[in-house]
Amino acid sequence: MKKVNRRSFLKGGLVTGAAALAVGSAKKANASGSFGGYPDSMGVLVDMTKCIGCRTCEAACNKEQNLPKPDKPFDDKSVFEEHRHGGLPRRTTEKAYTVVNRYEIKGREHPLFRKFQCNHCQEPACLTSCFVNAYTKTPEGAVIYDETVCVGCRTCMVACPFYVPAYTFSSAINPVVKKCIMCYDTRLKFGRPPACVEACPSGVMVFGKRTDLISLAHKRIEDHPGEYNHHVYGEKDVGGTSWMYLTSEDAPFDEIGFDTHLGTEPIINYVKEFLAIVPMVLTIWPALFTGFHLLATRKDTIKNDEGEK
Repeated sequence: MKKVNRRSFLKGGLVTGAAALAVGSAKKANASGSFGGYPDSMGVLVDMTKCIGCRTCEAACNKEQNLPKPDKPFDDKSVFEEHRHGGLPRRTTEKAYTVVNRYEIKGREHPLFRKFQCNHCQEPACLTSCFVNAYTKTPEGAVIYDETVCVGCRTCMVACPFYVPAYTFSSAINPVVKKCIMCYDTRLKFGRPPACVEACPSGVMVFGKRTDLISLAHKRIEDHPGEYNHHVYGEKDVGGTSWMYLTSEDAPFDEIGFDTHLGTEPIINYVKEFLAIVPMVLTIWPALFTGFHLLATRKDTIKNDEGEK
């Protein structure tokens, strides 16, 4: 059986579904797919060969964003065992905007640790898919979110190629999307690095101008032949991301949880037709159900009138 990856699902499933529903006006999409990020935006280069899995970044994020205490303390390394024994790698949640996972690579003496959070795409699919404009790509590089305008459609969760946005299912009163915002409100917009970057004791992450980080990444690869994988993940993947990654030569990206089949085109380019009809669908369905209700009410009224006669 042919393996279906995220890109092929979005490109095939969503666009095919859109084609079946499309009408002329649907082509006037909110999803332009033309925005390529800000040229002077900031970013973070993550060198996973340096990570020791201390989870200090998780603790720093938790404190900076005033998140609830985790189920297990940040110095409890048993969280890594869940993945080792057949469980799925930890994902970001409404209570954790970043997580670190450990990967045992066959033939490699030591495990490799991967930090996972929103990658803050240059052309974010979550942003372009949101018909109420709850997301914003800031000039500093962060993708931020305004919960006051969110209607809870969760289209962004489907659109994201990295499965990042988390939904607050635990809150019936205020069910909104939760994700890393790159410490925009408290740090990034003031020129300061995200809390996780500043707290790292091993120098795993470098904060700076994205273009400079790309040069730094390639220089490290060039200066250490045979040590690094030549692919700088996030430089061009899905149109580029603000968070980019280096891994070792003996730990390929596809073996440490990265999707290497996303291509270099922004995900939004494959789902424009689908996203174009989302506002229409959300407009048509309420009207349709209102019509059903009025029809049912009218039938009941007629039936009652006939009964009285």
